[in-house]
Amino acid sequence: MFDLLKAVVLGTIQGLTEFLPISSSAHLRIFPELFGWGDPGAAFTAVIQIGTELAVLIYFRHDIWRIGKAWVLSLFKPEWRGHLDSRMGWFIIIGSLPIVILGILLKDVIEKDFRNLWIIGTTLIVMGIVLGIADRFSRNDKKIANITLRDAVLMGLAQAMALVPGVSRSGATISMGRALGYEREAATRYAFLLAIPAVVGAGLFELKEIPGGDNAYGWGPTLVATIVSFVVGYAAIAWLLRYVSTKSYTPFVLYRVVLGSATLILVGAGVLNA
Repeated sequence: MFDLLKAVVLGTIQGLTEFLPISSSAHLRIFPELFGWGDPGAAFTAVIQIGTELAVLIYFRHDIWRIGKAWVLSLFKPEWRGHLDSRMGWFIIIGSLPIVILGILLKDVIEKDFRNLWIIGTTLIVMGIVLGIADRFSRNDKKIANITLRDAVLMGLAQAMALVPGVSRSGATISMGRALGYEREAATRYAFLLAIPAVVGAGLFELKEIPGGDNAYGWGPTLVATIVSFVVGYAAIAWLLRYVSTKSYTPFVLYRVVLGSATLILVGAGVLNA
């Protein structure tokens, strides 16, 4: 029963933090340690992210259907190949390749070395500052319709940095998008769409680890956490897209710096185990 209560808490944390540029994987590493629960494991973290990505699939279902349909048609009908949606399909596929390839090659390092709290605290601070600078000095004149292959590759490379907990998948992609001049809503929306193949793929890849691999819980708590993350994540998407249409990312930057600094201090003081 206690594991199920933990699952509800961790699912809520995942749902709240997956789409905000503050790193859900960092929160799922820091807060369980702070609560005395230990590291839930990379497999648990990857699998419950399927819940939040299901929220993306439902929230953006019309966009996804339109892009998918145009992409398939472009394979057989030349007149569709210049269509924005068919190009968007290719951009998402190409942009997903860096994180997929590096995720497979660096699997052991990601699940062990990268989950060190010294690394996580540092990346929270550094990438928070990067987000703040990119957001502050962006030209802010590109819409999602202006995306090019070069921009898709660069944002895909940025997303791959999120293999290190603390970077934030959405935060890294948004930072690159803002640096390239995209409006906040455009950069955020594209970050959500780009994450779908990588997150769903990683979650399915790690399913085999749930029964007894790199996972502190069994199937029951993992499923509960996944369901909770879906519900909370769906609400978080709607809120964030409304928020960024009128406001900056400054509160998230400050939060990242504070959380990262507090993590490093607590690890240094021996309160948290790195």
